[in-house]
Amino acid sequence: MPRLRDFDLARHLADPALKPRFVTPMFDLVAPRYDEFTRVFSFGMDRPWKRELVTAARAHAPAARTVLDVACGTGDIAFAMAAAYPGAAVRGVDASARMLALARRRASHDGGRNAGVVFEPGDLADLPADDASCDLVTAGYAFRNAPAVAPAVAEAARVLRPGGILAVLDFYRPALAPWRVAFTWYLQAAGNLVGWWWHREPLAYGYIAHSVRAHDTVAEFSARLEGAGFDVLEVRTHLGGGIALHLARRRAPAPHPIVHQPFSR
Repeated sequence: MPRLRDFDLARHLADPALKPRFVTPMFDLVAPRYDEFTRVFSFGMDRPWKRELVTAARAHAPAARTVLDVACGTGDIAFAMAAAYPGAAVRGVDASARMLALARRRASHDGGRNAGVVFEPGDLADLPADDASCDLVTAGYAFRNAPAVAPAVAEAARVLRPGGILAVLDFYRPALAPWRVAFTWYLQAAGNLVGWWWHREPLAYGYIAHSVRAHDTVAEFSARLEGAGFDVLEVRTHLGGGIALHLARRRAPAPHPIVHQPFSR
């Protein structure tokens, strides 16, 4: 596994072709302690944020039968969706082989409660799902880590049926400059410290601050969803816009206009 410190992070974040070469090994590295880190790093708020995502998704998509959790990590949201939608087909996809291995291990050690949840490799810009095949797509800390945000959002739109729901929980770049500086300073300082302490790789978690600086604000992401064929139904912000939950509905494609040809004899 390459050392994260040897990457030119600015170059890799700026180039969609290079970004996965950093992000995927990073998630492979942190996979065994990723869940522990998110709990500690968020001062325990990660769990209620994810519960909020599940509750909001149920409110907007009460009858979902096909659920796709993108960038699923070790399966937190996928397992929660399986519990929220008994009998539904729930799949989790992720680019990190180690994350998927841990998700499958969790499923095999839970007394069979989540035996029906399927985990498979998948890229945010090329999801393993047919067009209009999903009722609900969930994304926890996903699009910020995509090689490029626009193709990943377009791919979520592709796999959702018209009327289907997209539920997104992620970090965002705070719009207010003083808070943005303080927020990303904390993310970088704390992330570097824990990354060095646990993995001897500061960028393992310090990366979060860099990715937030390069990501959308909450309002920009809402506009991005609207431009990709969604109607934004709800936006719930936390930490001064540093964290947000978006709920959006896939619009039906516009009908093709009828072209009237002039009558000719």
